Amino acid sequence: MTTFRISEAASLLGVSPDTVRRWVDIGRLPAHRDEHGHRTVAGADLAAFARSQIETEDSSGSSARNRFRGIVTEVIRDAVMAQVEIAAGPYRVVSLMSRQAADELGLEVGVVAVAVIKSTNVVVEIADHTHLVSP
Repeated sequence: MTTFRISEAASLLGVSPDTVRRWVDIGRLPAHRDEHGHRTVAGADLAAFARSQIETEDSSGSSARNRFRGIVTEVIRDAVMAQVEIAAGPYRVVSLMSRQAADELGLEVGVVAVAVIKSTNVVVEIADHTHLVSP
């Protein structure tokens, strides 16, 4: 069974290790002690917790389910097209659209926006979880 150290769980959830420790301390996230006395979280428990934390937005009228709320960090416009970059947590999402669409949406640096992604082609890779935490 896959297990994660507190720091690894924090990295995957996008929060600080102290936040994960608090969640463990109050019983929101199950954890166990390993043979060295360190707290670890079972992969299945972490996945269940992560799923329970997902914000569900009303997506009526759309079949897209992948929504990343973030802040516009760059907008590059030319005569016809615009490239819009959104920072959504630790993730960078880049969209190419017509300049007219970007103008109509009022997309400028500093605006809060939601990147809505629908794709039938998503590449999934297995991460080496020993390299999830920054040194």
